[in-house]
Amino acid sequence: MKEIIIAPSILSADFADLKNEIKKVENAGAKWLHIDVMDGKFVPNITIGIPVVKSIRKITNMVLDVHLMIVEPIKYVKDFADAGSDYITVHIEACKDNAEETINAITHENVKAGISIKPQTPVNEIEPLLKKVDLVQIMTVEPGFGGQQFMEDCLHKAREIHDYAEKYGFNFHIETDGGINSQTAKLAINAGVNVLVAGSYVYNAINIEEAIKSLKEGYTNQ
Repeated sequence: MKEIIIAPSILSADFADLKNEIKKVENAGAKWLHIDVMDGKFVPNITIGIPVVKSIRKITNMVLDVHLMIVEPIKYVKDFADAGSDYITVHIEACKDNAEETINAITHENVKAGISIKPQTPVNEIEPLLKKVDLVQIMTVEPGFGGQQFMEDCLHKAREIHDYAEKYGFNFHIETDGGINSQTAKLAINAGVNVLVAGSYVYNAINIEEAIKSLKEGYTNQ
């Protein structure tokens, strides 16, 4: 089984003190940092862009897991790669007509490529891309806002993707994003997920180190 990786989402961080908020999770043992980029078009919210990713890269060596919830992501791949992204994940729903071209553009920039599916999107929409990606992200909430309730019925897709990877010998990460806490983390891990994006559960915790530990081990001590 792959190592369980916790990727705290800065969507739940205090942006007035972002450097310290990032250092908090880094010092608490998180190896990845999840960065949600929203354009107000693909999803009904606007967050951050390329300059913020570039600034974050200067202050941490954590893996930057950049999630593009934007239309026509291929236009911005190079800019986000140059800003310091380690992973760039795009939505199949945002680039159906040029999904493979978008994935190729990401890997051309020597960045690891991810593909994401929204709760209502079936796995067969992304099957042709699974041989090309380094990460598959399953949204367990409707993308756009943090703090939503976990949609457990999405986990059948994690199991399906995990079985597909086992069958064909693929080695990509399987990531869930949305509504993750110590209870839902255990469900996700049991479904084959190894990367857990968690925002409010981590950043609202009294003890961030214990919160991260609880996600990996399926218990809470808060």
